[in-house]
Amino acid sequence: QVQLVESGGGLVQAGGSLRLSCAASGRTFSSYGMGWFRQAPGKEREFVSAISRSGGNTDYADSVKGRFTISRDNAKNTVYLRMNSLEPEDTAVYYCAIRYRLGLGYGPNEYDYWGQGTQVTVSS
Repeated sequence: QVQLVESGGGLVQAGGSLRLSCAASGRTFSSYGMGWFRQAPGKEREFVSAISRSGGNTDYADSVKGRFTISRDNAKNTVYLRMNSLEPEDTAVYYCAIRYRLGLGYGPNEYDYWGQGTQVTVSS
């Protein structure tokens, strides 16, 4: 069993920045890939970014590429999502998830545990 707790969400103006954190506990964090997803009201949960267990391999949704950066600190059991140049379209609940399989995951069903989410609201 693993517990994931997101933090760092909030209200920001368009063009601003936020850094989300996801702290993991309960299992060996460094052995597993991590991902960030988001879900806006009335929409399906969508992939944002993923990172391999070592942090050496990352990927992003086209909509955030060049603006968001995923990273992890295995010593702190934490994964981060740095979000720059935020747009109103980025408004959503952001979730982190852990994946007990090799490689990056791009679909919600490729992850095994989820956090409760943190709200990000970008005003225009």
